[in-house]
Amino acid sequence: MFSLPRTATAPFCPSEVKGTVGDATGLPLHKKLLRYAGPGLLVSVGYMDPGNWATDIEAGSRFGYGLLFVVLLASLAAMLLQTLCVRLGLVAQKDLARLCREQYSPGVNRFLWLGAELAIVACDLAEVLGSALALHLLFGVSVSVGIAITALDTLLVLGLQGAGFRRVEAIVLALVLTIAGCFAVELALSQPVWADVAIGFVPSLQRLQQPGALYLAIGIVGATVMPHNLYLHSSIVQTRRVAPTEAGRREAVRFATGDALVSLSLALLVNAAIMVLAASAFNSSGHREVNDIADAYHLIEPLVGSALAASLFAIALLASGQSSTFTGTIAGQIVMEGFLDLKIPCWQRRLLTRVLALVPAFIGVWWLGEDAIGKMLVLSQVVLSFQLPFAIWPLTRFTSSRTLMGSYANGPLLKAVAWTLFGVISAANVWLVAEVIF
Repeated sequence: MFSLPRTATAPFCPSEVKGTVGDATGLPLHKKLLRYAGPGLLVSVGYMDPGNWATDIEAGSRFGYGLLFVVLLASLAAMLLQTLCVRLGLVAQKDLARLCREQYSPGVNRFLWLGAELAIVACDLAEVLGSALALHLLFGVSVSVGIAITALDTLLVLGLQGAGFRRVEAIVLALVLTIAGCFAVELALSQPVWADVAIGFVPSLQRLQQPGALYLAIGIVGATVMPHNLYLHSSIVQTRRVAPTEAGRREAVRFATGDALVSLSLALLVNAAIMVLAASAFNSSGHREVNDIADAYHLIEPLVGSALAASLFAIALLASGQSSTFTGTIAGQIVMEGFLDLKIPCWQRRLLTRVLALVPAFIGVWWLGEDAIGKMLVLSQVVLSFQLPFAIWPLTRFTSSRTLMGSYANGPLLKAVAWTLFGVISAANVWLVAEVIF
């Protein structure tokens, strides 16, 4: 008789998959690269989820190519933070959440745990709304029915109970390639002005002074640099078995850092492609108030002149929403096990996160209507931005500690950049609160 699992199992439980991917010692270079490839890819899916779509589409339609530099700077910040996570996990051999529990008081620990859980739920809310909208666009079901259908992704978690971690990585790779392939075709069809694209990547404070630009920029940062990804990455890099020598550790850090940089570069290209598509299809044709993914879907076909463009847009959206199902479950287990020293069955963890996302999704659609999905997605990303400083602080502090990191501790320049990033994001959030209140 079928029975539901009663314990946390691989591949979603961090302690169950630690050191399960074989040692790369003695392998040729290309096989070493393949052995270490994967954790960065799982992290990168959080950087191209439906929340990113909402902020990038609205930014592209309103400001054309003007905010591309925000995507670039946010992606560079993400690369810095994720590489710090790589070093923390491989050198200290502990994830960020567990170190917080060991280093901070119980009150601070509970506060950080609640913030991490809020970030996971906010991200899952974006995935629910994005997947539901994709189902609506592809199959004609109502958005409310689409939201209900997303609850069934718990079955995906059940189906993978006991599987190896590499299988999750392979599934995510297929979904990421689907998203990237769809947008490569979209860009070819939309024919953007590449000279203007290049200018958009040049930083400009003047562009941020336009009405609504800074709010969107903060949303882009929240959508790009996700706080729970810092907990996730510091744990899943430990799935690789590392030779217990200084040379083995140094090699692991080098290859895992390369994996993170390549994966996040792919995420940068996808996010930039979404904004470029919105700028070339909507802004250039005078449609400068497109802040909803459904509106973007319906406008792409007549503006680009191809029904294929709209179909690929919806397929990529569905792949985007589903790709984060796995990483959200793993991140949830990591923060529970790290902060609370608690394990629950993976399907329960997935169901709990999804229910907490379904409730505001249903309420938002019922109260504001289906046309407000874009605004809800942008708001979810702003929430993520507010949580980000509370993950950056301990990450920077721990990776700067000689006691924990030894010779791998952050140098003066790296510390200065990390703390500056913390200050800039915190100041932007304070400004946003002041704008809303006053």
